[in-house]
Amino acid sequence: MNAIRYEPVIGLEIHCQLQTRTKIFCGCSTAFGAPPNSHVCPVCLGLPGALPVLNRQAVDFAIRAALALGCEVQSESIFARKNYFYPDLPKGYQISQYERPLALGGSLTIAAGGGKRVGLTRIHMEEDAGKSLHEGFPDSDRRTYLDYNRSGVPLIEIVSEPDMRSAAEASEFFAKLRDILVWIGVNDGNMEEGSLRCDANVSVRPVGQTAFGVKTEVKNLNSFRYVHKAIEYEVDRQVDLLDGGGRVVQETRLFDSTGGATHSMRSKEEAHDYRYFPEPDLPPLVVDAARIERARAAMPELPEARRARFIAAYGLPEYDAGVLTQSAALAQYYEQVAREAGNPKAASNWVMGELLRTLKERGAEIADVPLAAGALAGLIRLVDSNVLSSSTAKDVFARMYDSGRSADDIVSAEGLAQMDDESALHAIVRDVMTANPDAIAQVRAGKNNAFGFLVGQVMKQSGGKANPKIANQLLKRELDGTP
Repeated sequence: MNAIRYEPVIGLEIHCQLQTRTKIFCGCSTAFGAPPNSHVCPVCLGLPGALPVLNRQAVDFAIRAALALGCEVQSESIFARKNYFYPDLPKGYQISQYERPLALGGSLTIAAGGGKRVGLTRIHMEEDAGKSLHEGFPDSDRRTYLDYNRSGVPLIEIVSEPDMRSAAEASEFFAKLRDILVWIGVNDGNMEEGSLRCDANVSVRPVGQTAFGVKTEVKNLNSFRYVHKAIEYEVDRQVDLLDGGGRVVQETRLFDSTGGATHSMRSKEEAHDYRYFPEPDLPPLVVDAARIERARAAMPELPEARRARFIAAYGLPEYDAGVLTQSAALAQYYEQVAREAGNPKAASNWVMGELLRTLKERGAEIADVPLAAGALAGLIRLVDSNVLSSSTAKDVFARMYDSGRSADDIVSAEGLAQMDDESALHAIVRDVMTANPDAIAQVRAGKNNAFGFLVGQVMKQSGGKANPKIANQLLKRELDGTP
């Protein structure tokens, strides 16, 4: 792309499935992975005479998301019928919100662009459509199969302002929004299952021009990487088209992740094409101030606030605070370890180091950790009180993780307590020095690495139990010839 001549203009529409057990207008389950068309009823199939009843928890989750993003929740919003024909839309219309959505305004600040504030236009509630299955059947070349389990699943659509100017900004915005939605418990963040997906509105304009160019919409992007790649491709495609004397056509496009390109799907619909009108079977949604305040009071501490508190209250570096607030569960686990251990930085090192490494190796999540926070705190206290050396503590951690036993039990049963007895350590130090005259000569010649080798030999001969501080002191005294 000619970065000097053209400027991208990007806005995102995020479709977020709310984590309710039942659908937005009926009692059917929202569980993913059930046999096709097993979670359906007359309401979500749009059968004659069936009437929708609004899911209260879906509204509460939508309010919580709006508050977390700084939106203004409207005291009254209106559901509307969005009319269009598609095989996976059984009623021939989707119940959504249009002229009067649930919430307006709000923003999200991203690091890209020097701490850019990306405005939000609106958050509205709607139901999801079903799913068309185009492959996986013997006659997929001739037929499309339909699964209506997803039809009627509750969604909120979060619409950003066209404030982003690069694929990197858009990808970060999507990622940060996902983190917040998962953190506050309204979405599971599982993009592979379609519970969070994104449409990107992309246009380009000459640098310095204030009017927007013609936009295209890239539909159903379900990963941060795909958002980045699809927008980059689409920006380059539009620039090449304009430089070649062509014009950009307003249309909906799909991203082919295999080929890394977008392809035309259909001409872009306008609002009037959907023939919106108020849903006659649902009254206005009234949200009073008391309900908003209850939602606000139940709101968990948000990621940015918790990061700032970890830095201020526990003296953590910004990097540590960022890692430890990747999820609410991880932040909560760390904080309990820090409080019980009485050493916030050591707790940070253990959680970020051994714990997260073990989780990654085993493909597990923080919710799967069999090691209680209090048990890890107990291990840290043993290290801080010089009962265990750091190297032995790592072995004890692995045994704790696999067995569920406490550090005290393992140390006591296996005799792993750190050696602080100077006379016993003195004997080991002398044995090591007798066996390694070359290393001693190198130390005396100023080669510091050789001293580390000698310390390592002491640790090895002691079975990793020697107090490293005392071992260092004894070695230095022997080398210096001091008593």
